[in-house]
Amino acid sequence: MRALARAITLVERRDPSVRDLEAALRTQARAPGVAGFTGAPGTGKSTLVDAVVALLRQKQRSVAVLATDPNSPFTGGAILGDRIRMQRHALDTKVFIRSMGARGHLGGLSLATREAIRLLGAFGFDEVILETVGVGQSELEVAAVADTTVVVLTPNLGDSVQMIKAGILEIADVFVVNKADIDGHLRVIAELRAMLNLAPRQGWKAPIIATVATRQDGVEQLWEAVLAHRRHLETTGRAKELAEKRLRDETAEVAAELARQRARQALEEDPRLAERLLEDGTPYRTAEEILKRSANR
Repeated sequence: MRALARAITLVERRDPSVRDLEAALRTQARAPGVAGFTGAPGTGKSTLVDAVVALLRQKQRSVAVLATDPNSPFTGGAILGDRIRMQRHALDTKVFIRSMGARGHLGGLSLATREAIRLLGAFGFDEVILETVGVGQSELEVAAVADTTVVVLTPNLGDSVQMIKAGILEIADVFVVNKADIDGHLRVIAELRAMLNLAPRQGWKAPIIATVATRQDGVEQLWEAVLAHRRHLETTGRAKELAEKRLRDETAEVAAELARQRARQALEEDPRLAERLLEDGTPYRTAEEILKRSANR
């Protein structure tokens, strides 16, 4: 566990040695199942994830949780609220819990998250659960990383359909109405069903699961829905398509990150570039010159 924690720390720091580490682990790498949990703050995502972890351990499945938290304004690190809520799994060697900072990404999912998932697969974890910050439309990023996206709602947050209007309907593979012991959960389910009936017909229709995470109610049904969605992806060939798309997207992100690093380095090392930038007043010509220099290396 310590070696894994250190490896993920290197990934978060964007340490160059990560390239050699990933190359060394390449033969051990296998793709774990990845389920992403997203939703507005206050829906009980952390409690629900904790309940899912408990269920998976009963099934003898090893599980890792990557909780993408807001960054600390003082240290740049993640605020460890999710790890505090999952203390009952702290001594279980088959459970790994890591809070990762959003690192300035609006959706809360940094490039490091993708690499961390690959490391978790190499270390033999069966399941990976992503839990995101829950800050509105930017949560669409979770769908680009997870095999199955679980959108969590609750009846006590006012206009529950507003979240659906924000674009979450298109990315949800499973809906969960958590805190179903609160009055109003049936209304939320009815609103969701009405929205789904208006949506274009697709091969997969997102099920709606009612849960009370604090009592483990509905958690088994939730995980069955996640597994059913995975089977759907496999049988339709979508699983392979999504894996290839993720690899292309990650490559583009890495290329963009390397370009940013080289641009900053060029501006710091070459005073003439900085002077020309100030004279020109726009970054385009200077950026093009930096890219040409990188291409000629």
